[in-house]
Amino acid sequence: MIRRLIGTAAVLAVVALPSVVQAQGVPGGIERGAREGERAAGPVGAIVGGTIGGVVGGVAGVLGVDERPRFHRYVVEQHRPSYRYSQEVRVGAVLPAEGVTYYEVPAEYGVRNYRYTVVNDRTVLVDPRTHRIVEVVE
Repeated sequence: MIRRLIGTAAVLAVVALPSVVQAQGVPGGIERGAREGERAAGPVGAIVGGTIGGVVGGVAGVLGVDERPRFHRYVVEQHRPSYRYSQEVRVGAVLPAEGVTYYEVPAEYGVRNYRYTVVNDRTVLVDPRTHRIVEVVE
């Protein structure tokens, strides 16, 4: 019985994959994948969907693959000050609301609803509502 449930959840997660691919970044991918999976197959579907959503969201990223180097150059040219952060700079880390300056991403990069900043000399995209890093731009 449990094998059948897991198999069904996996199949439904794969069917839901196209909608998960649209998720932006790992946190958004995990949340959306878990929601879609749970709706399709209950708790097991949420686990499978969240895992797939996180992987797909991490690969897709917020910026397109071609945009990353160009955006990184743009940020370097802006000479933004770097915020010193005592923890690891990684996707999912939450930056403080105070003391960090968040900048608008120019429309030409096609990134909406996110801001950028420089942390420990690394460019990051941040969700301005949660201050969570959604992408580290190398």
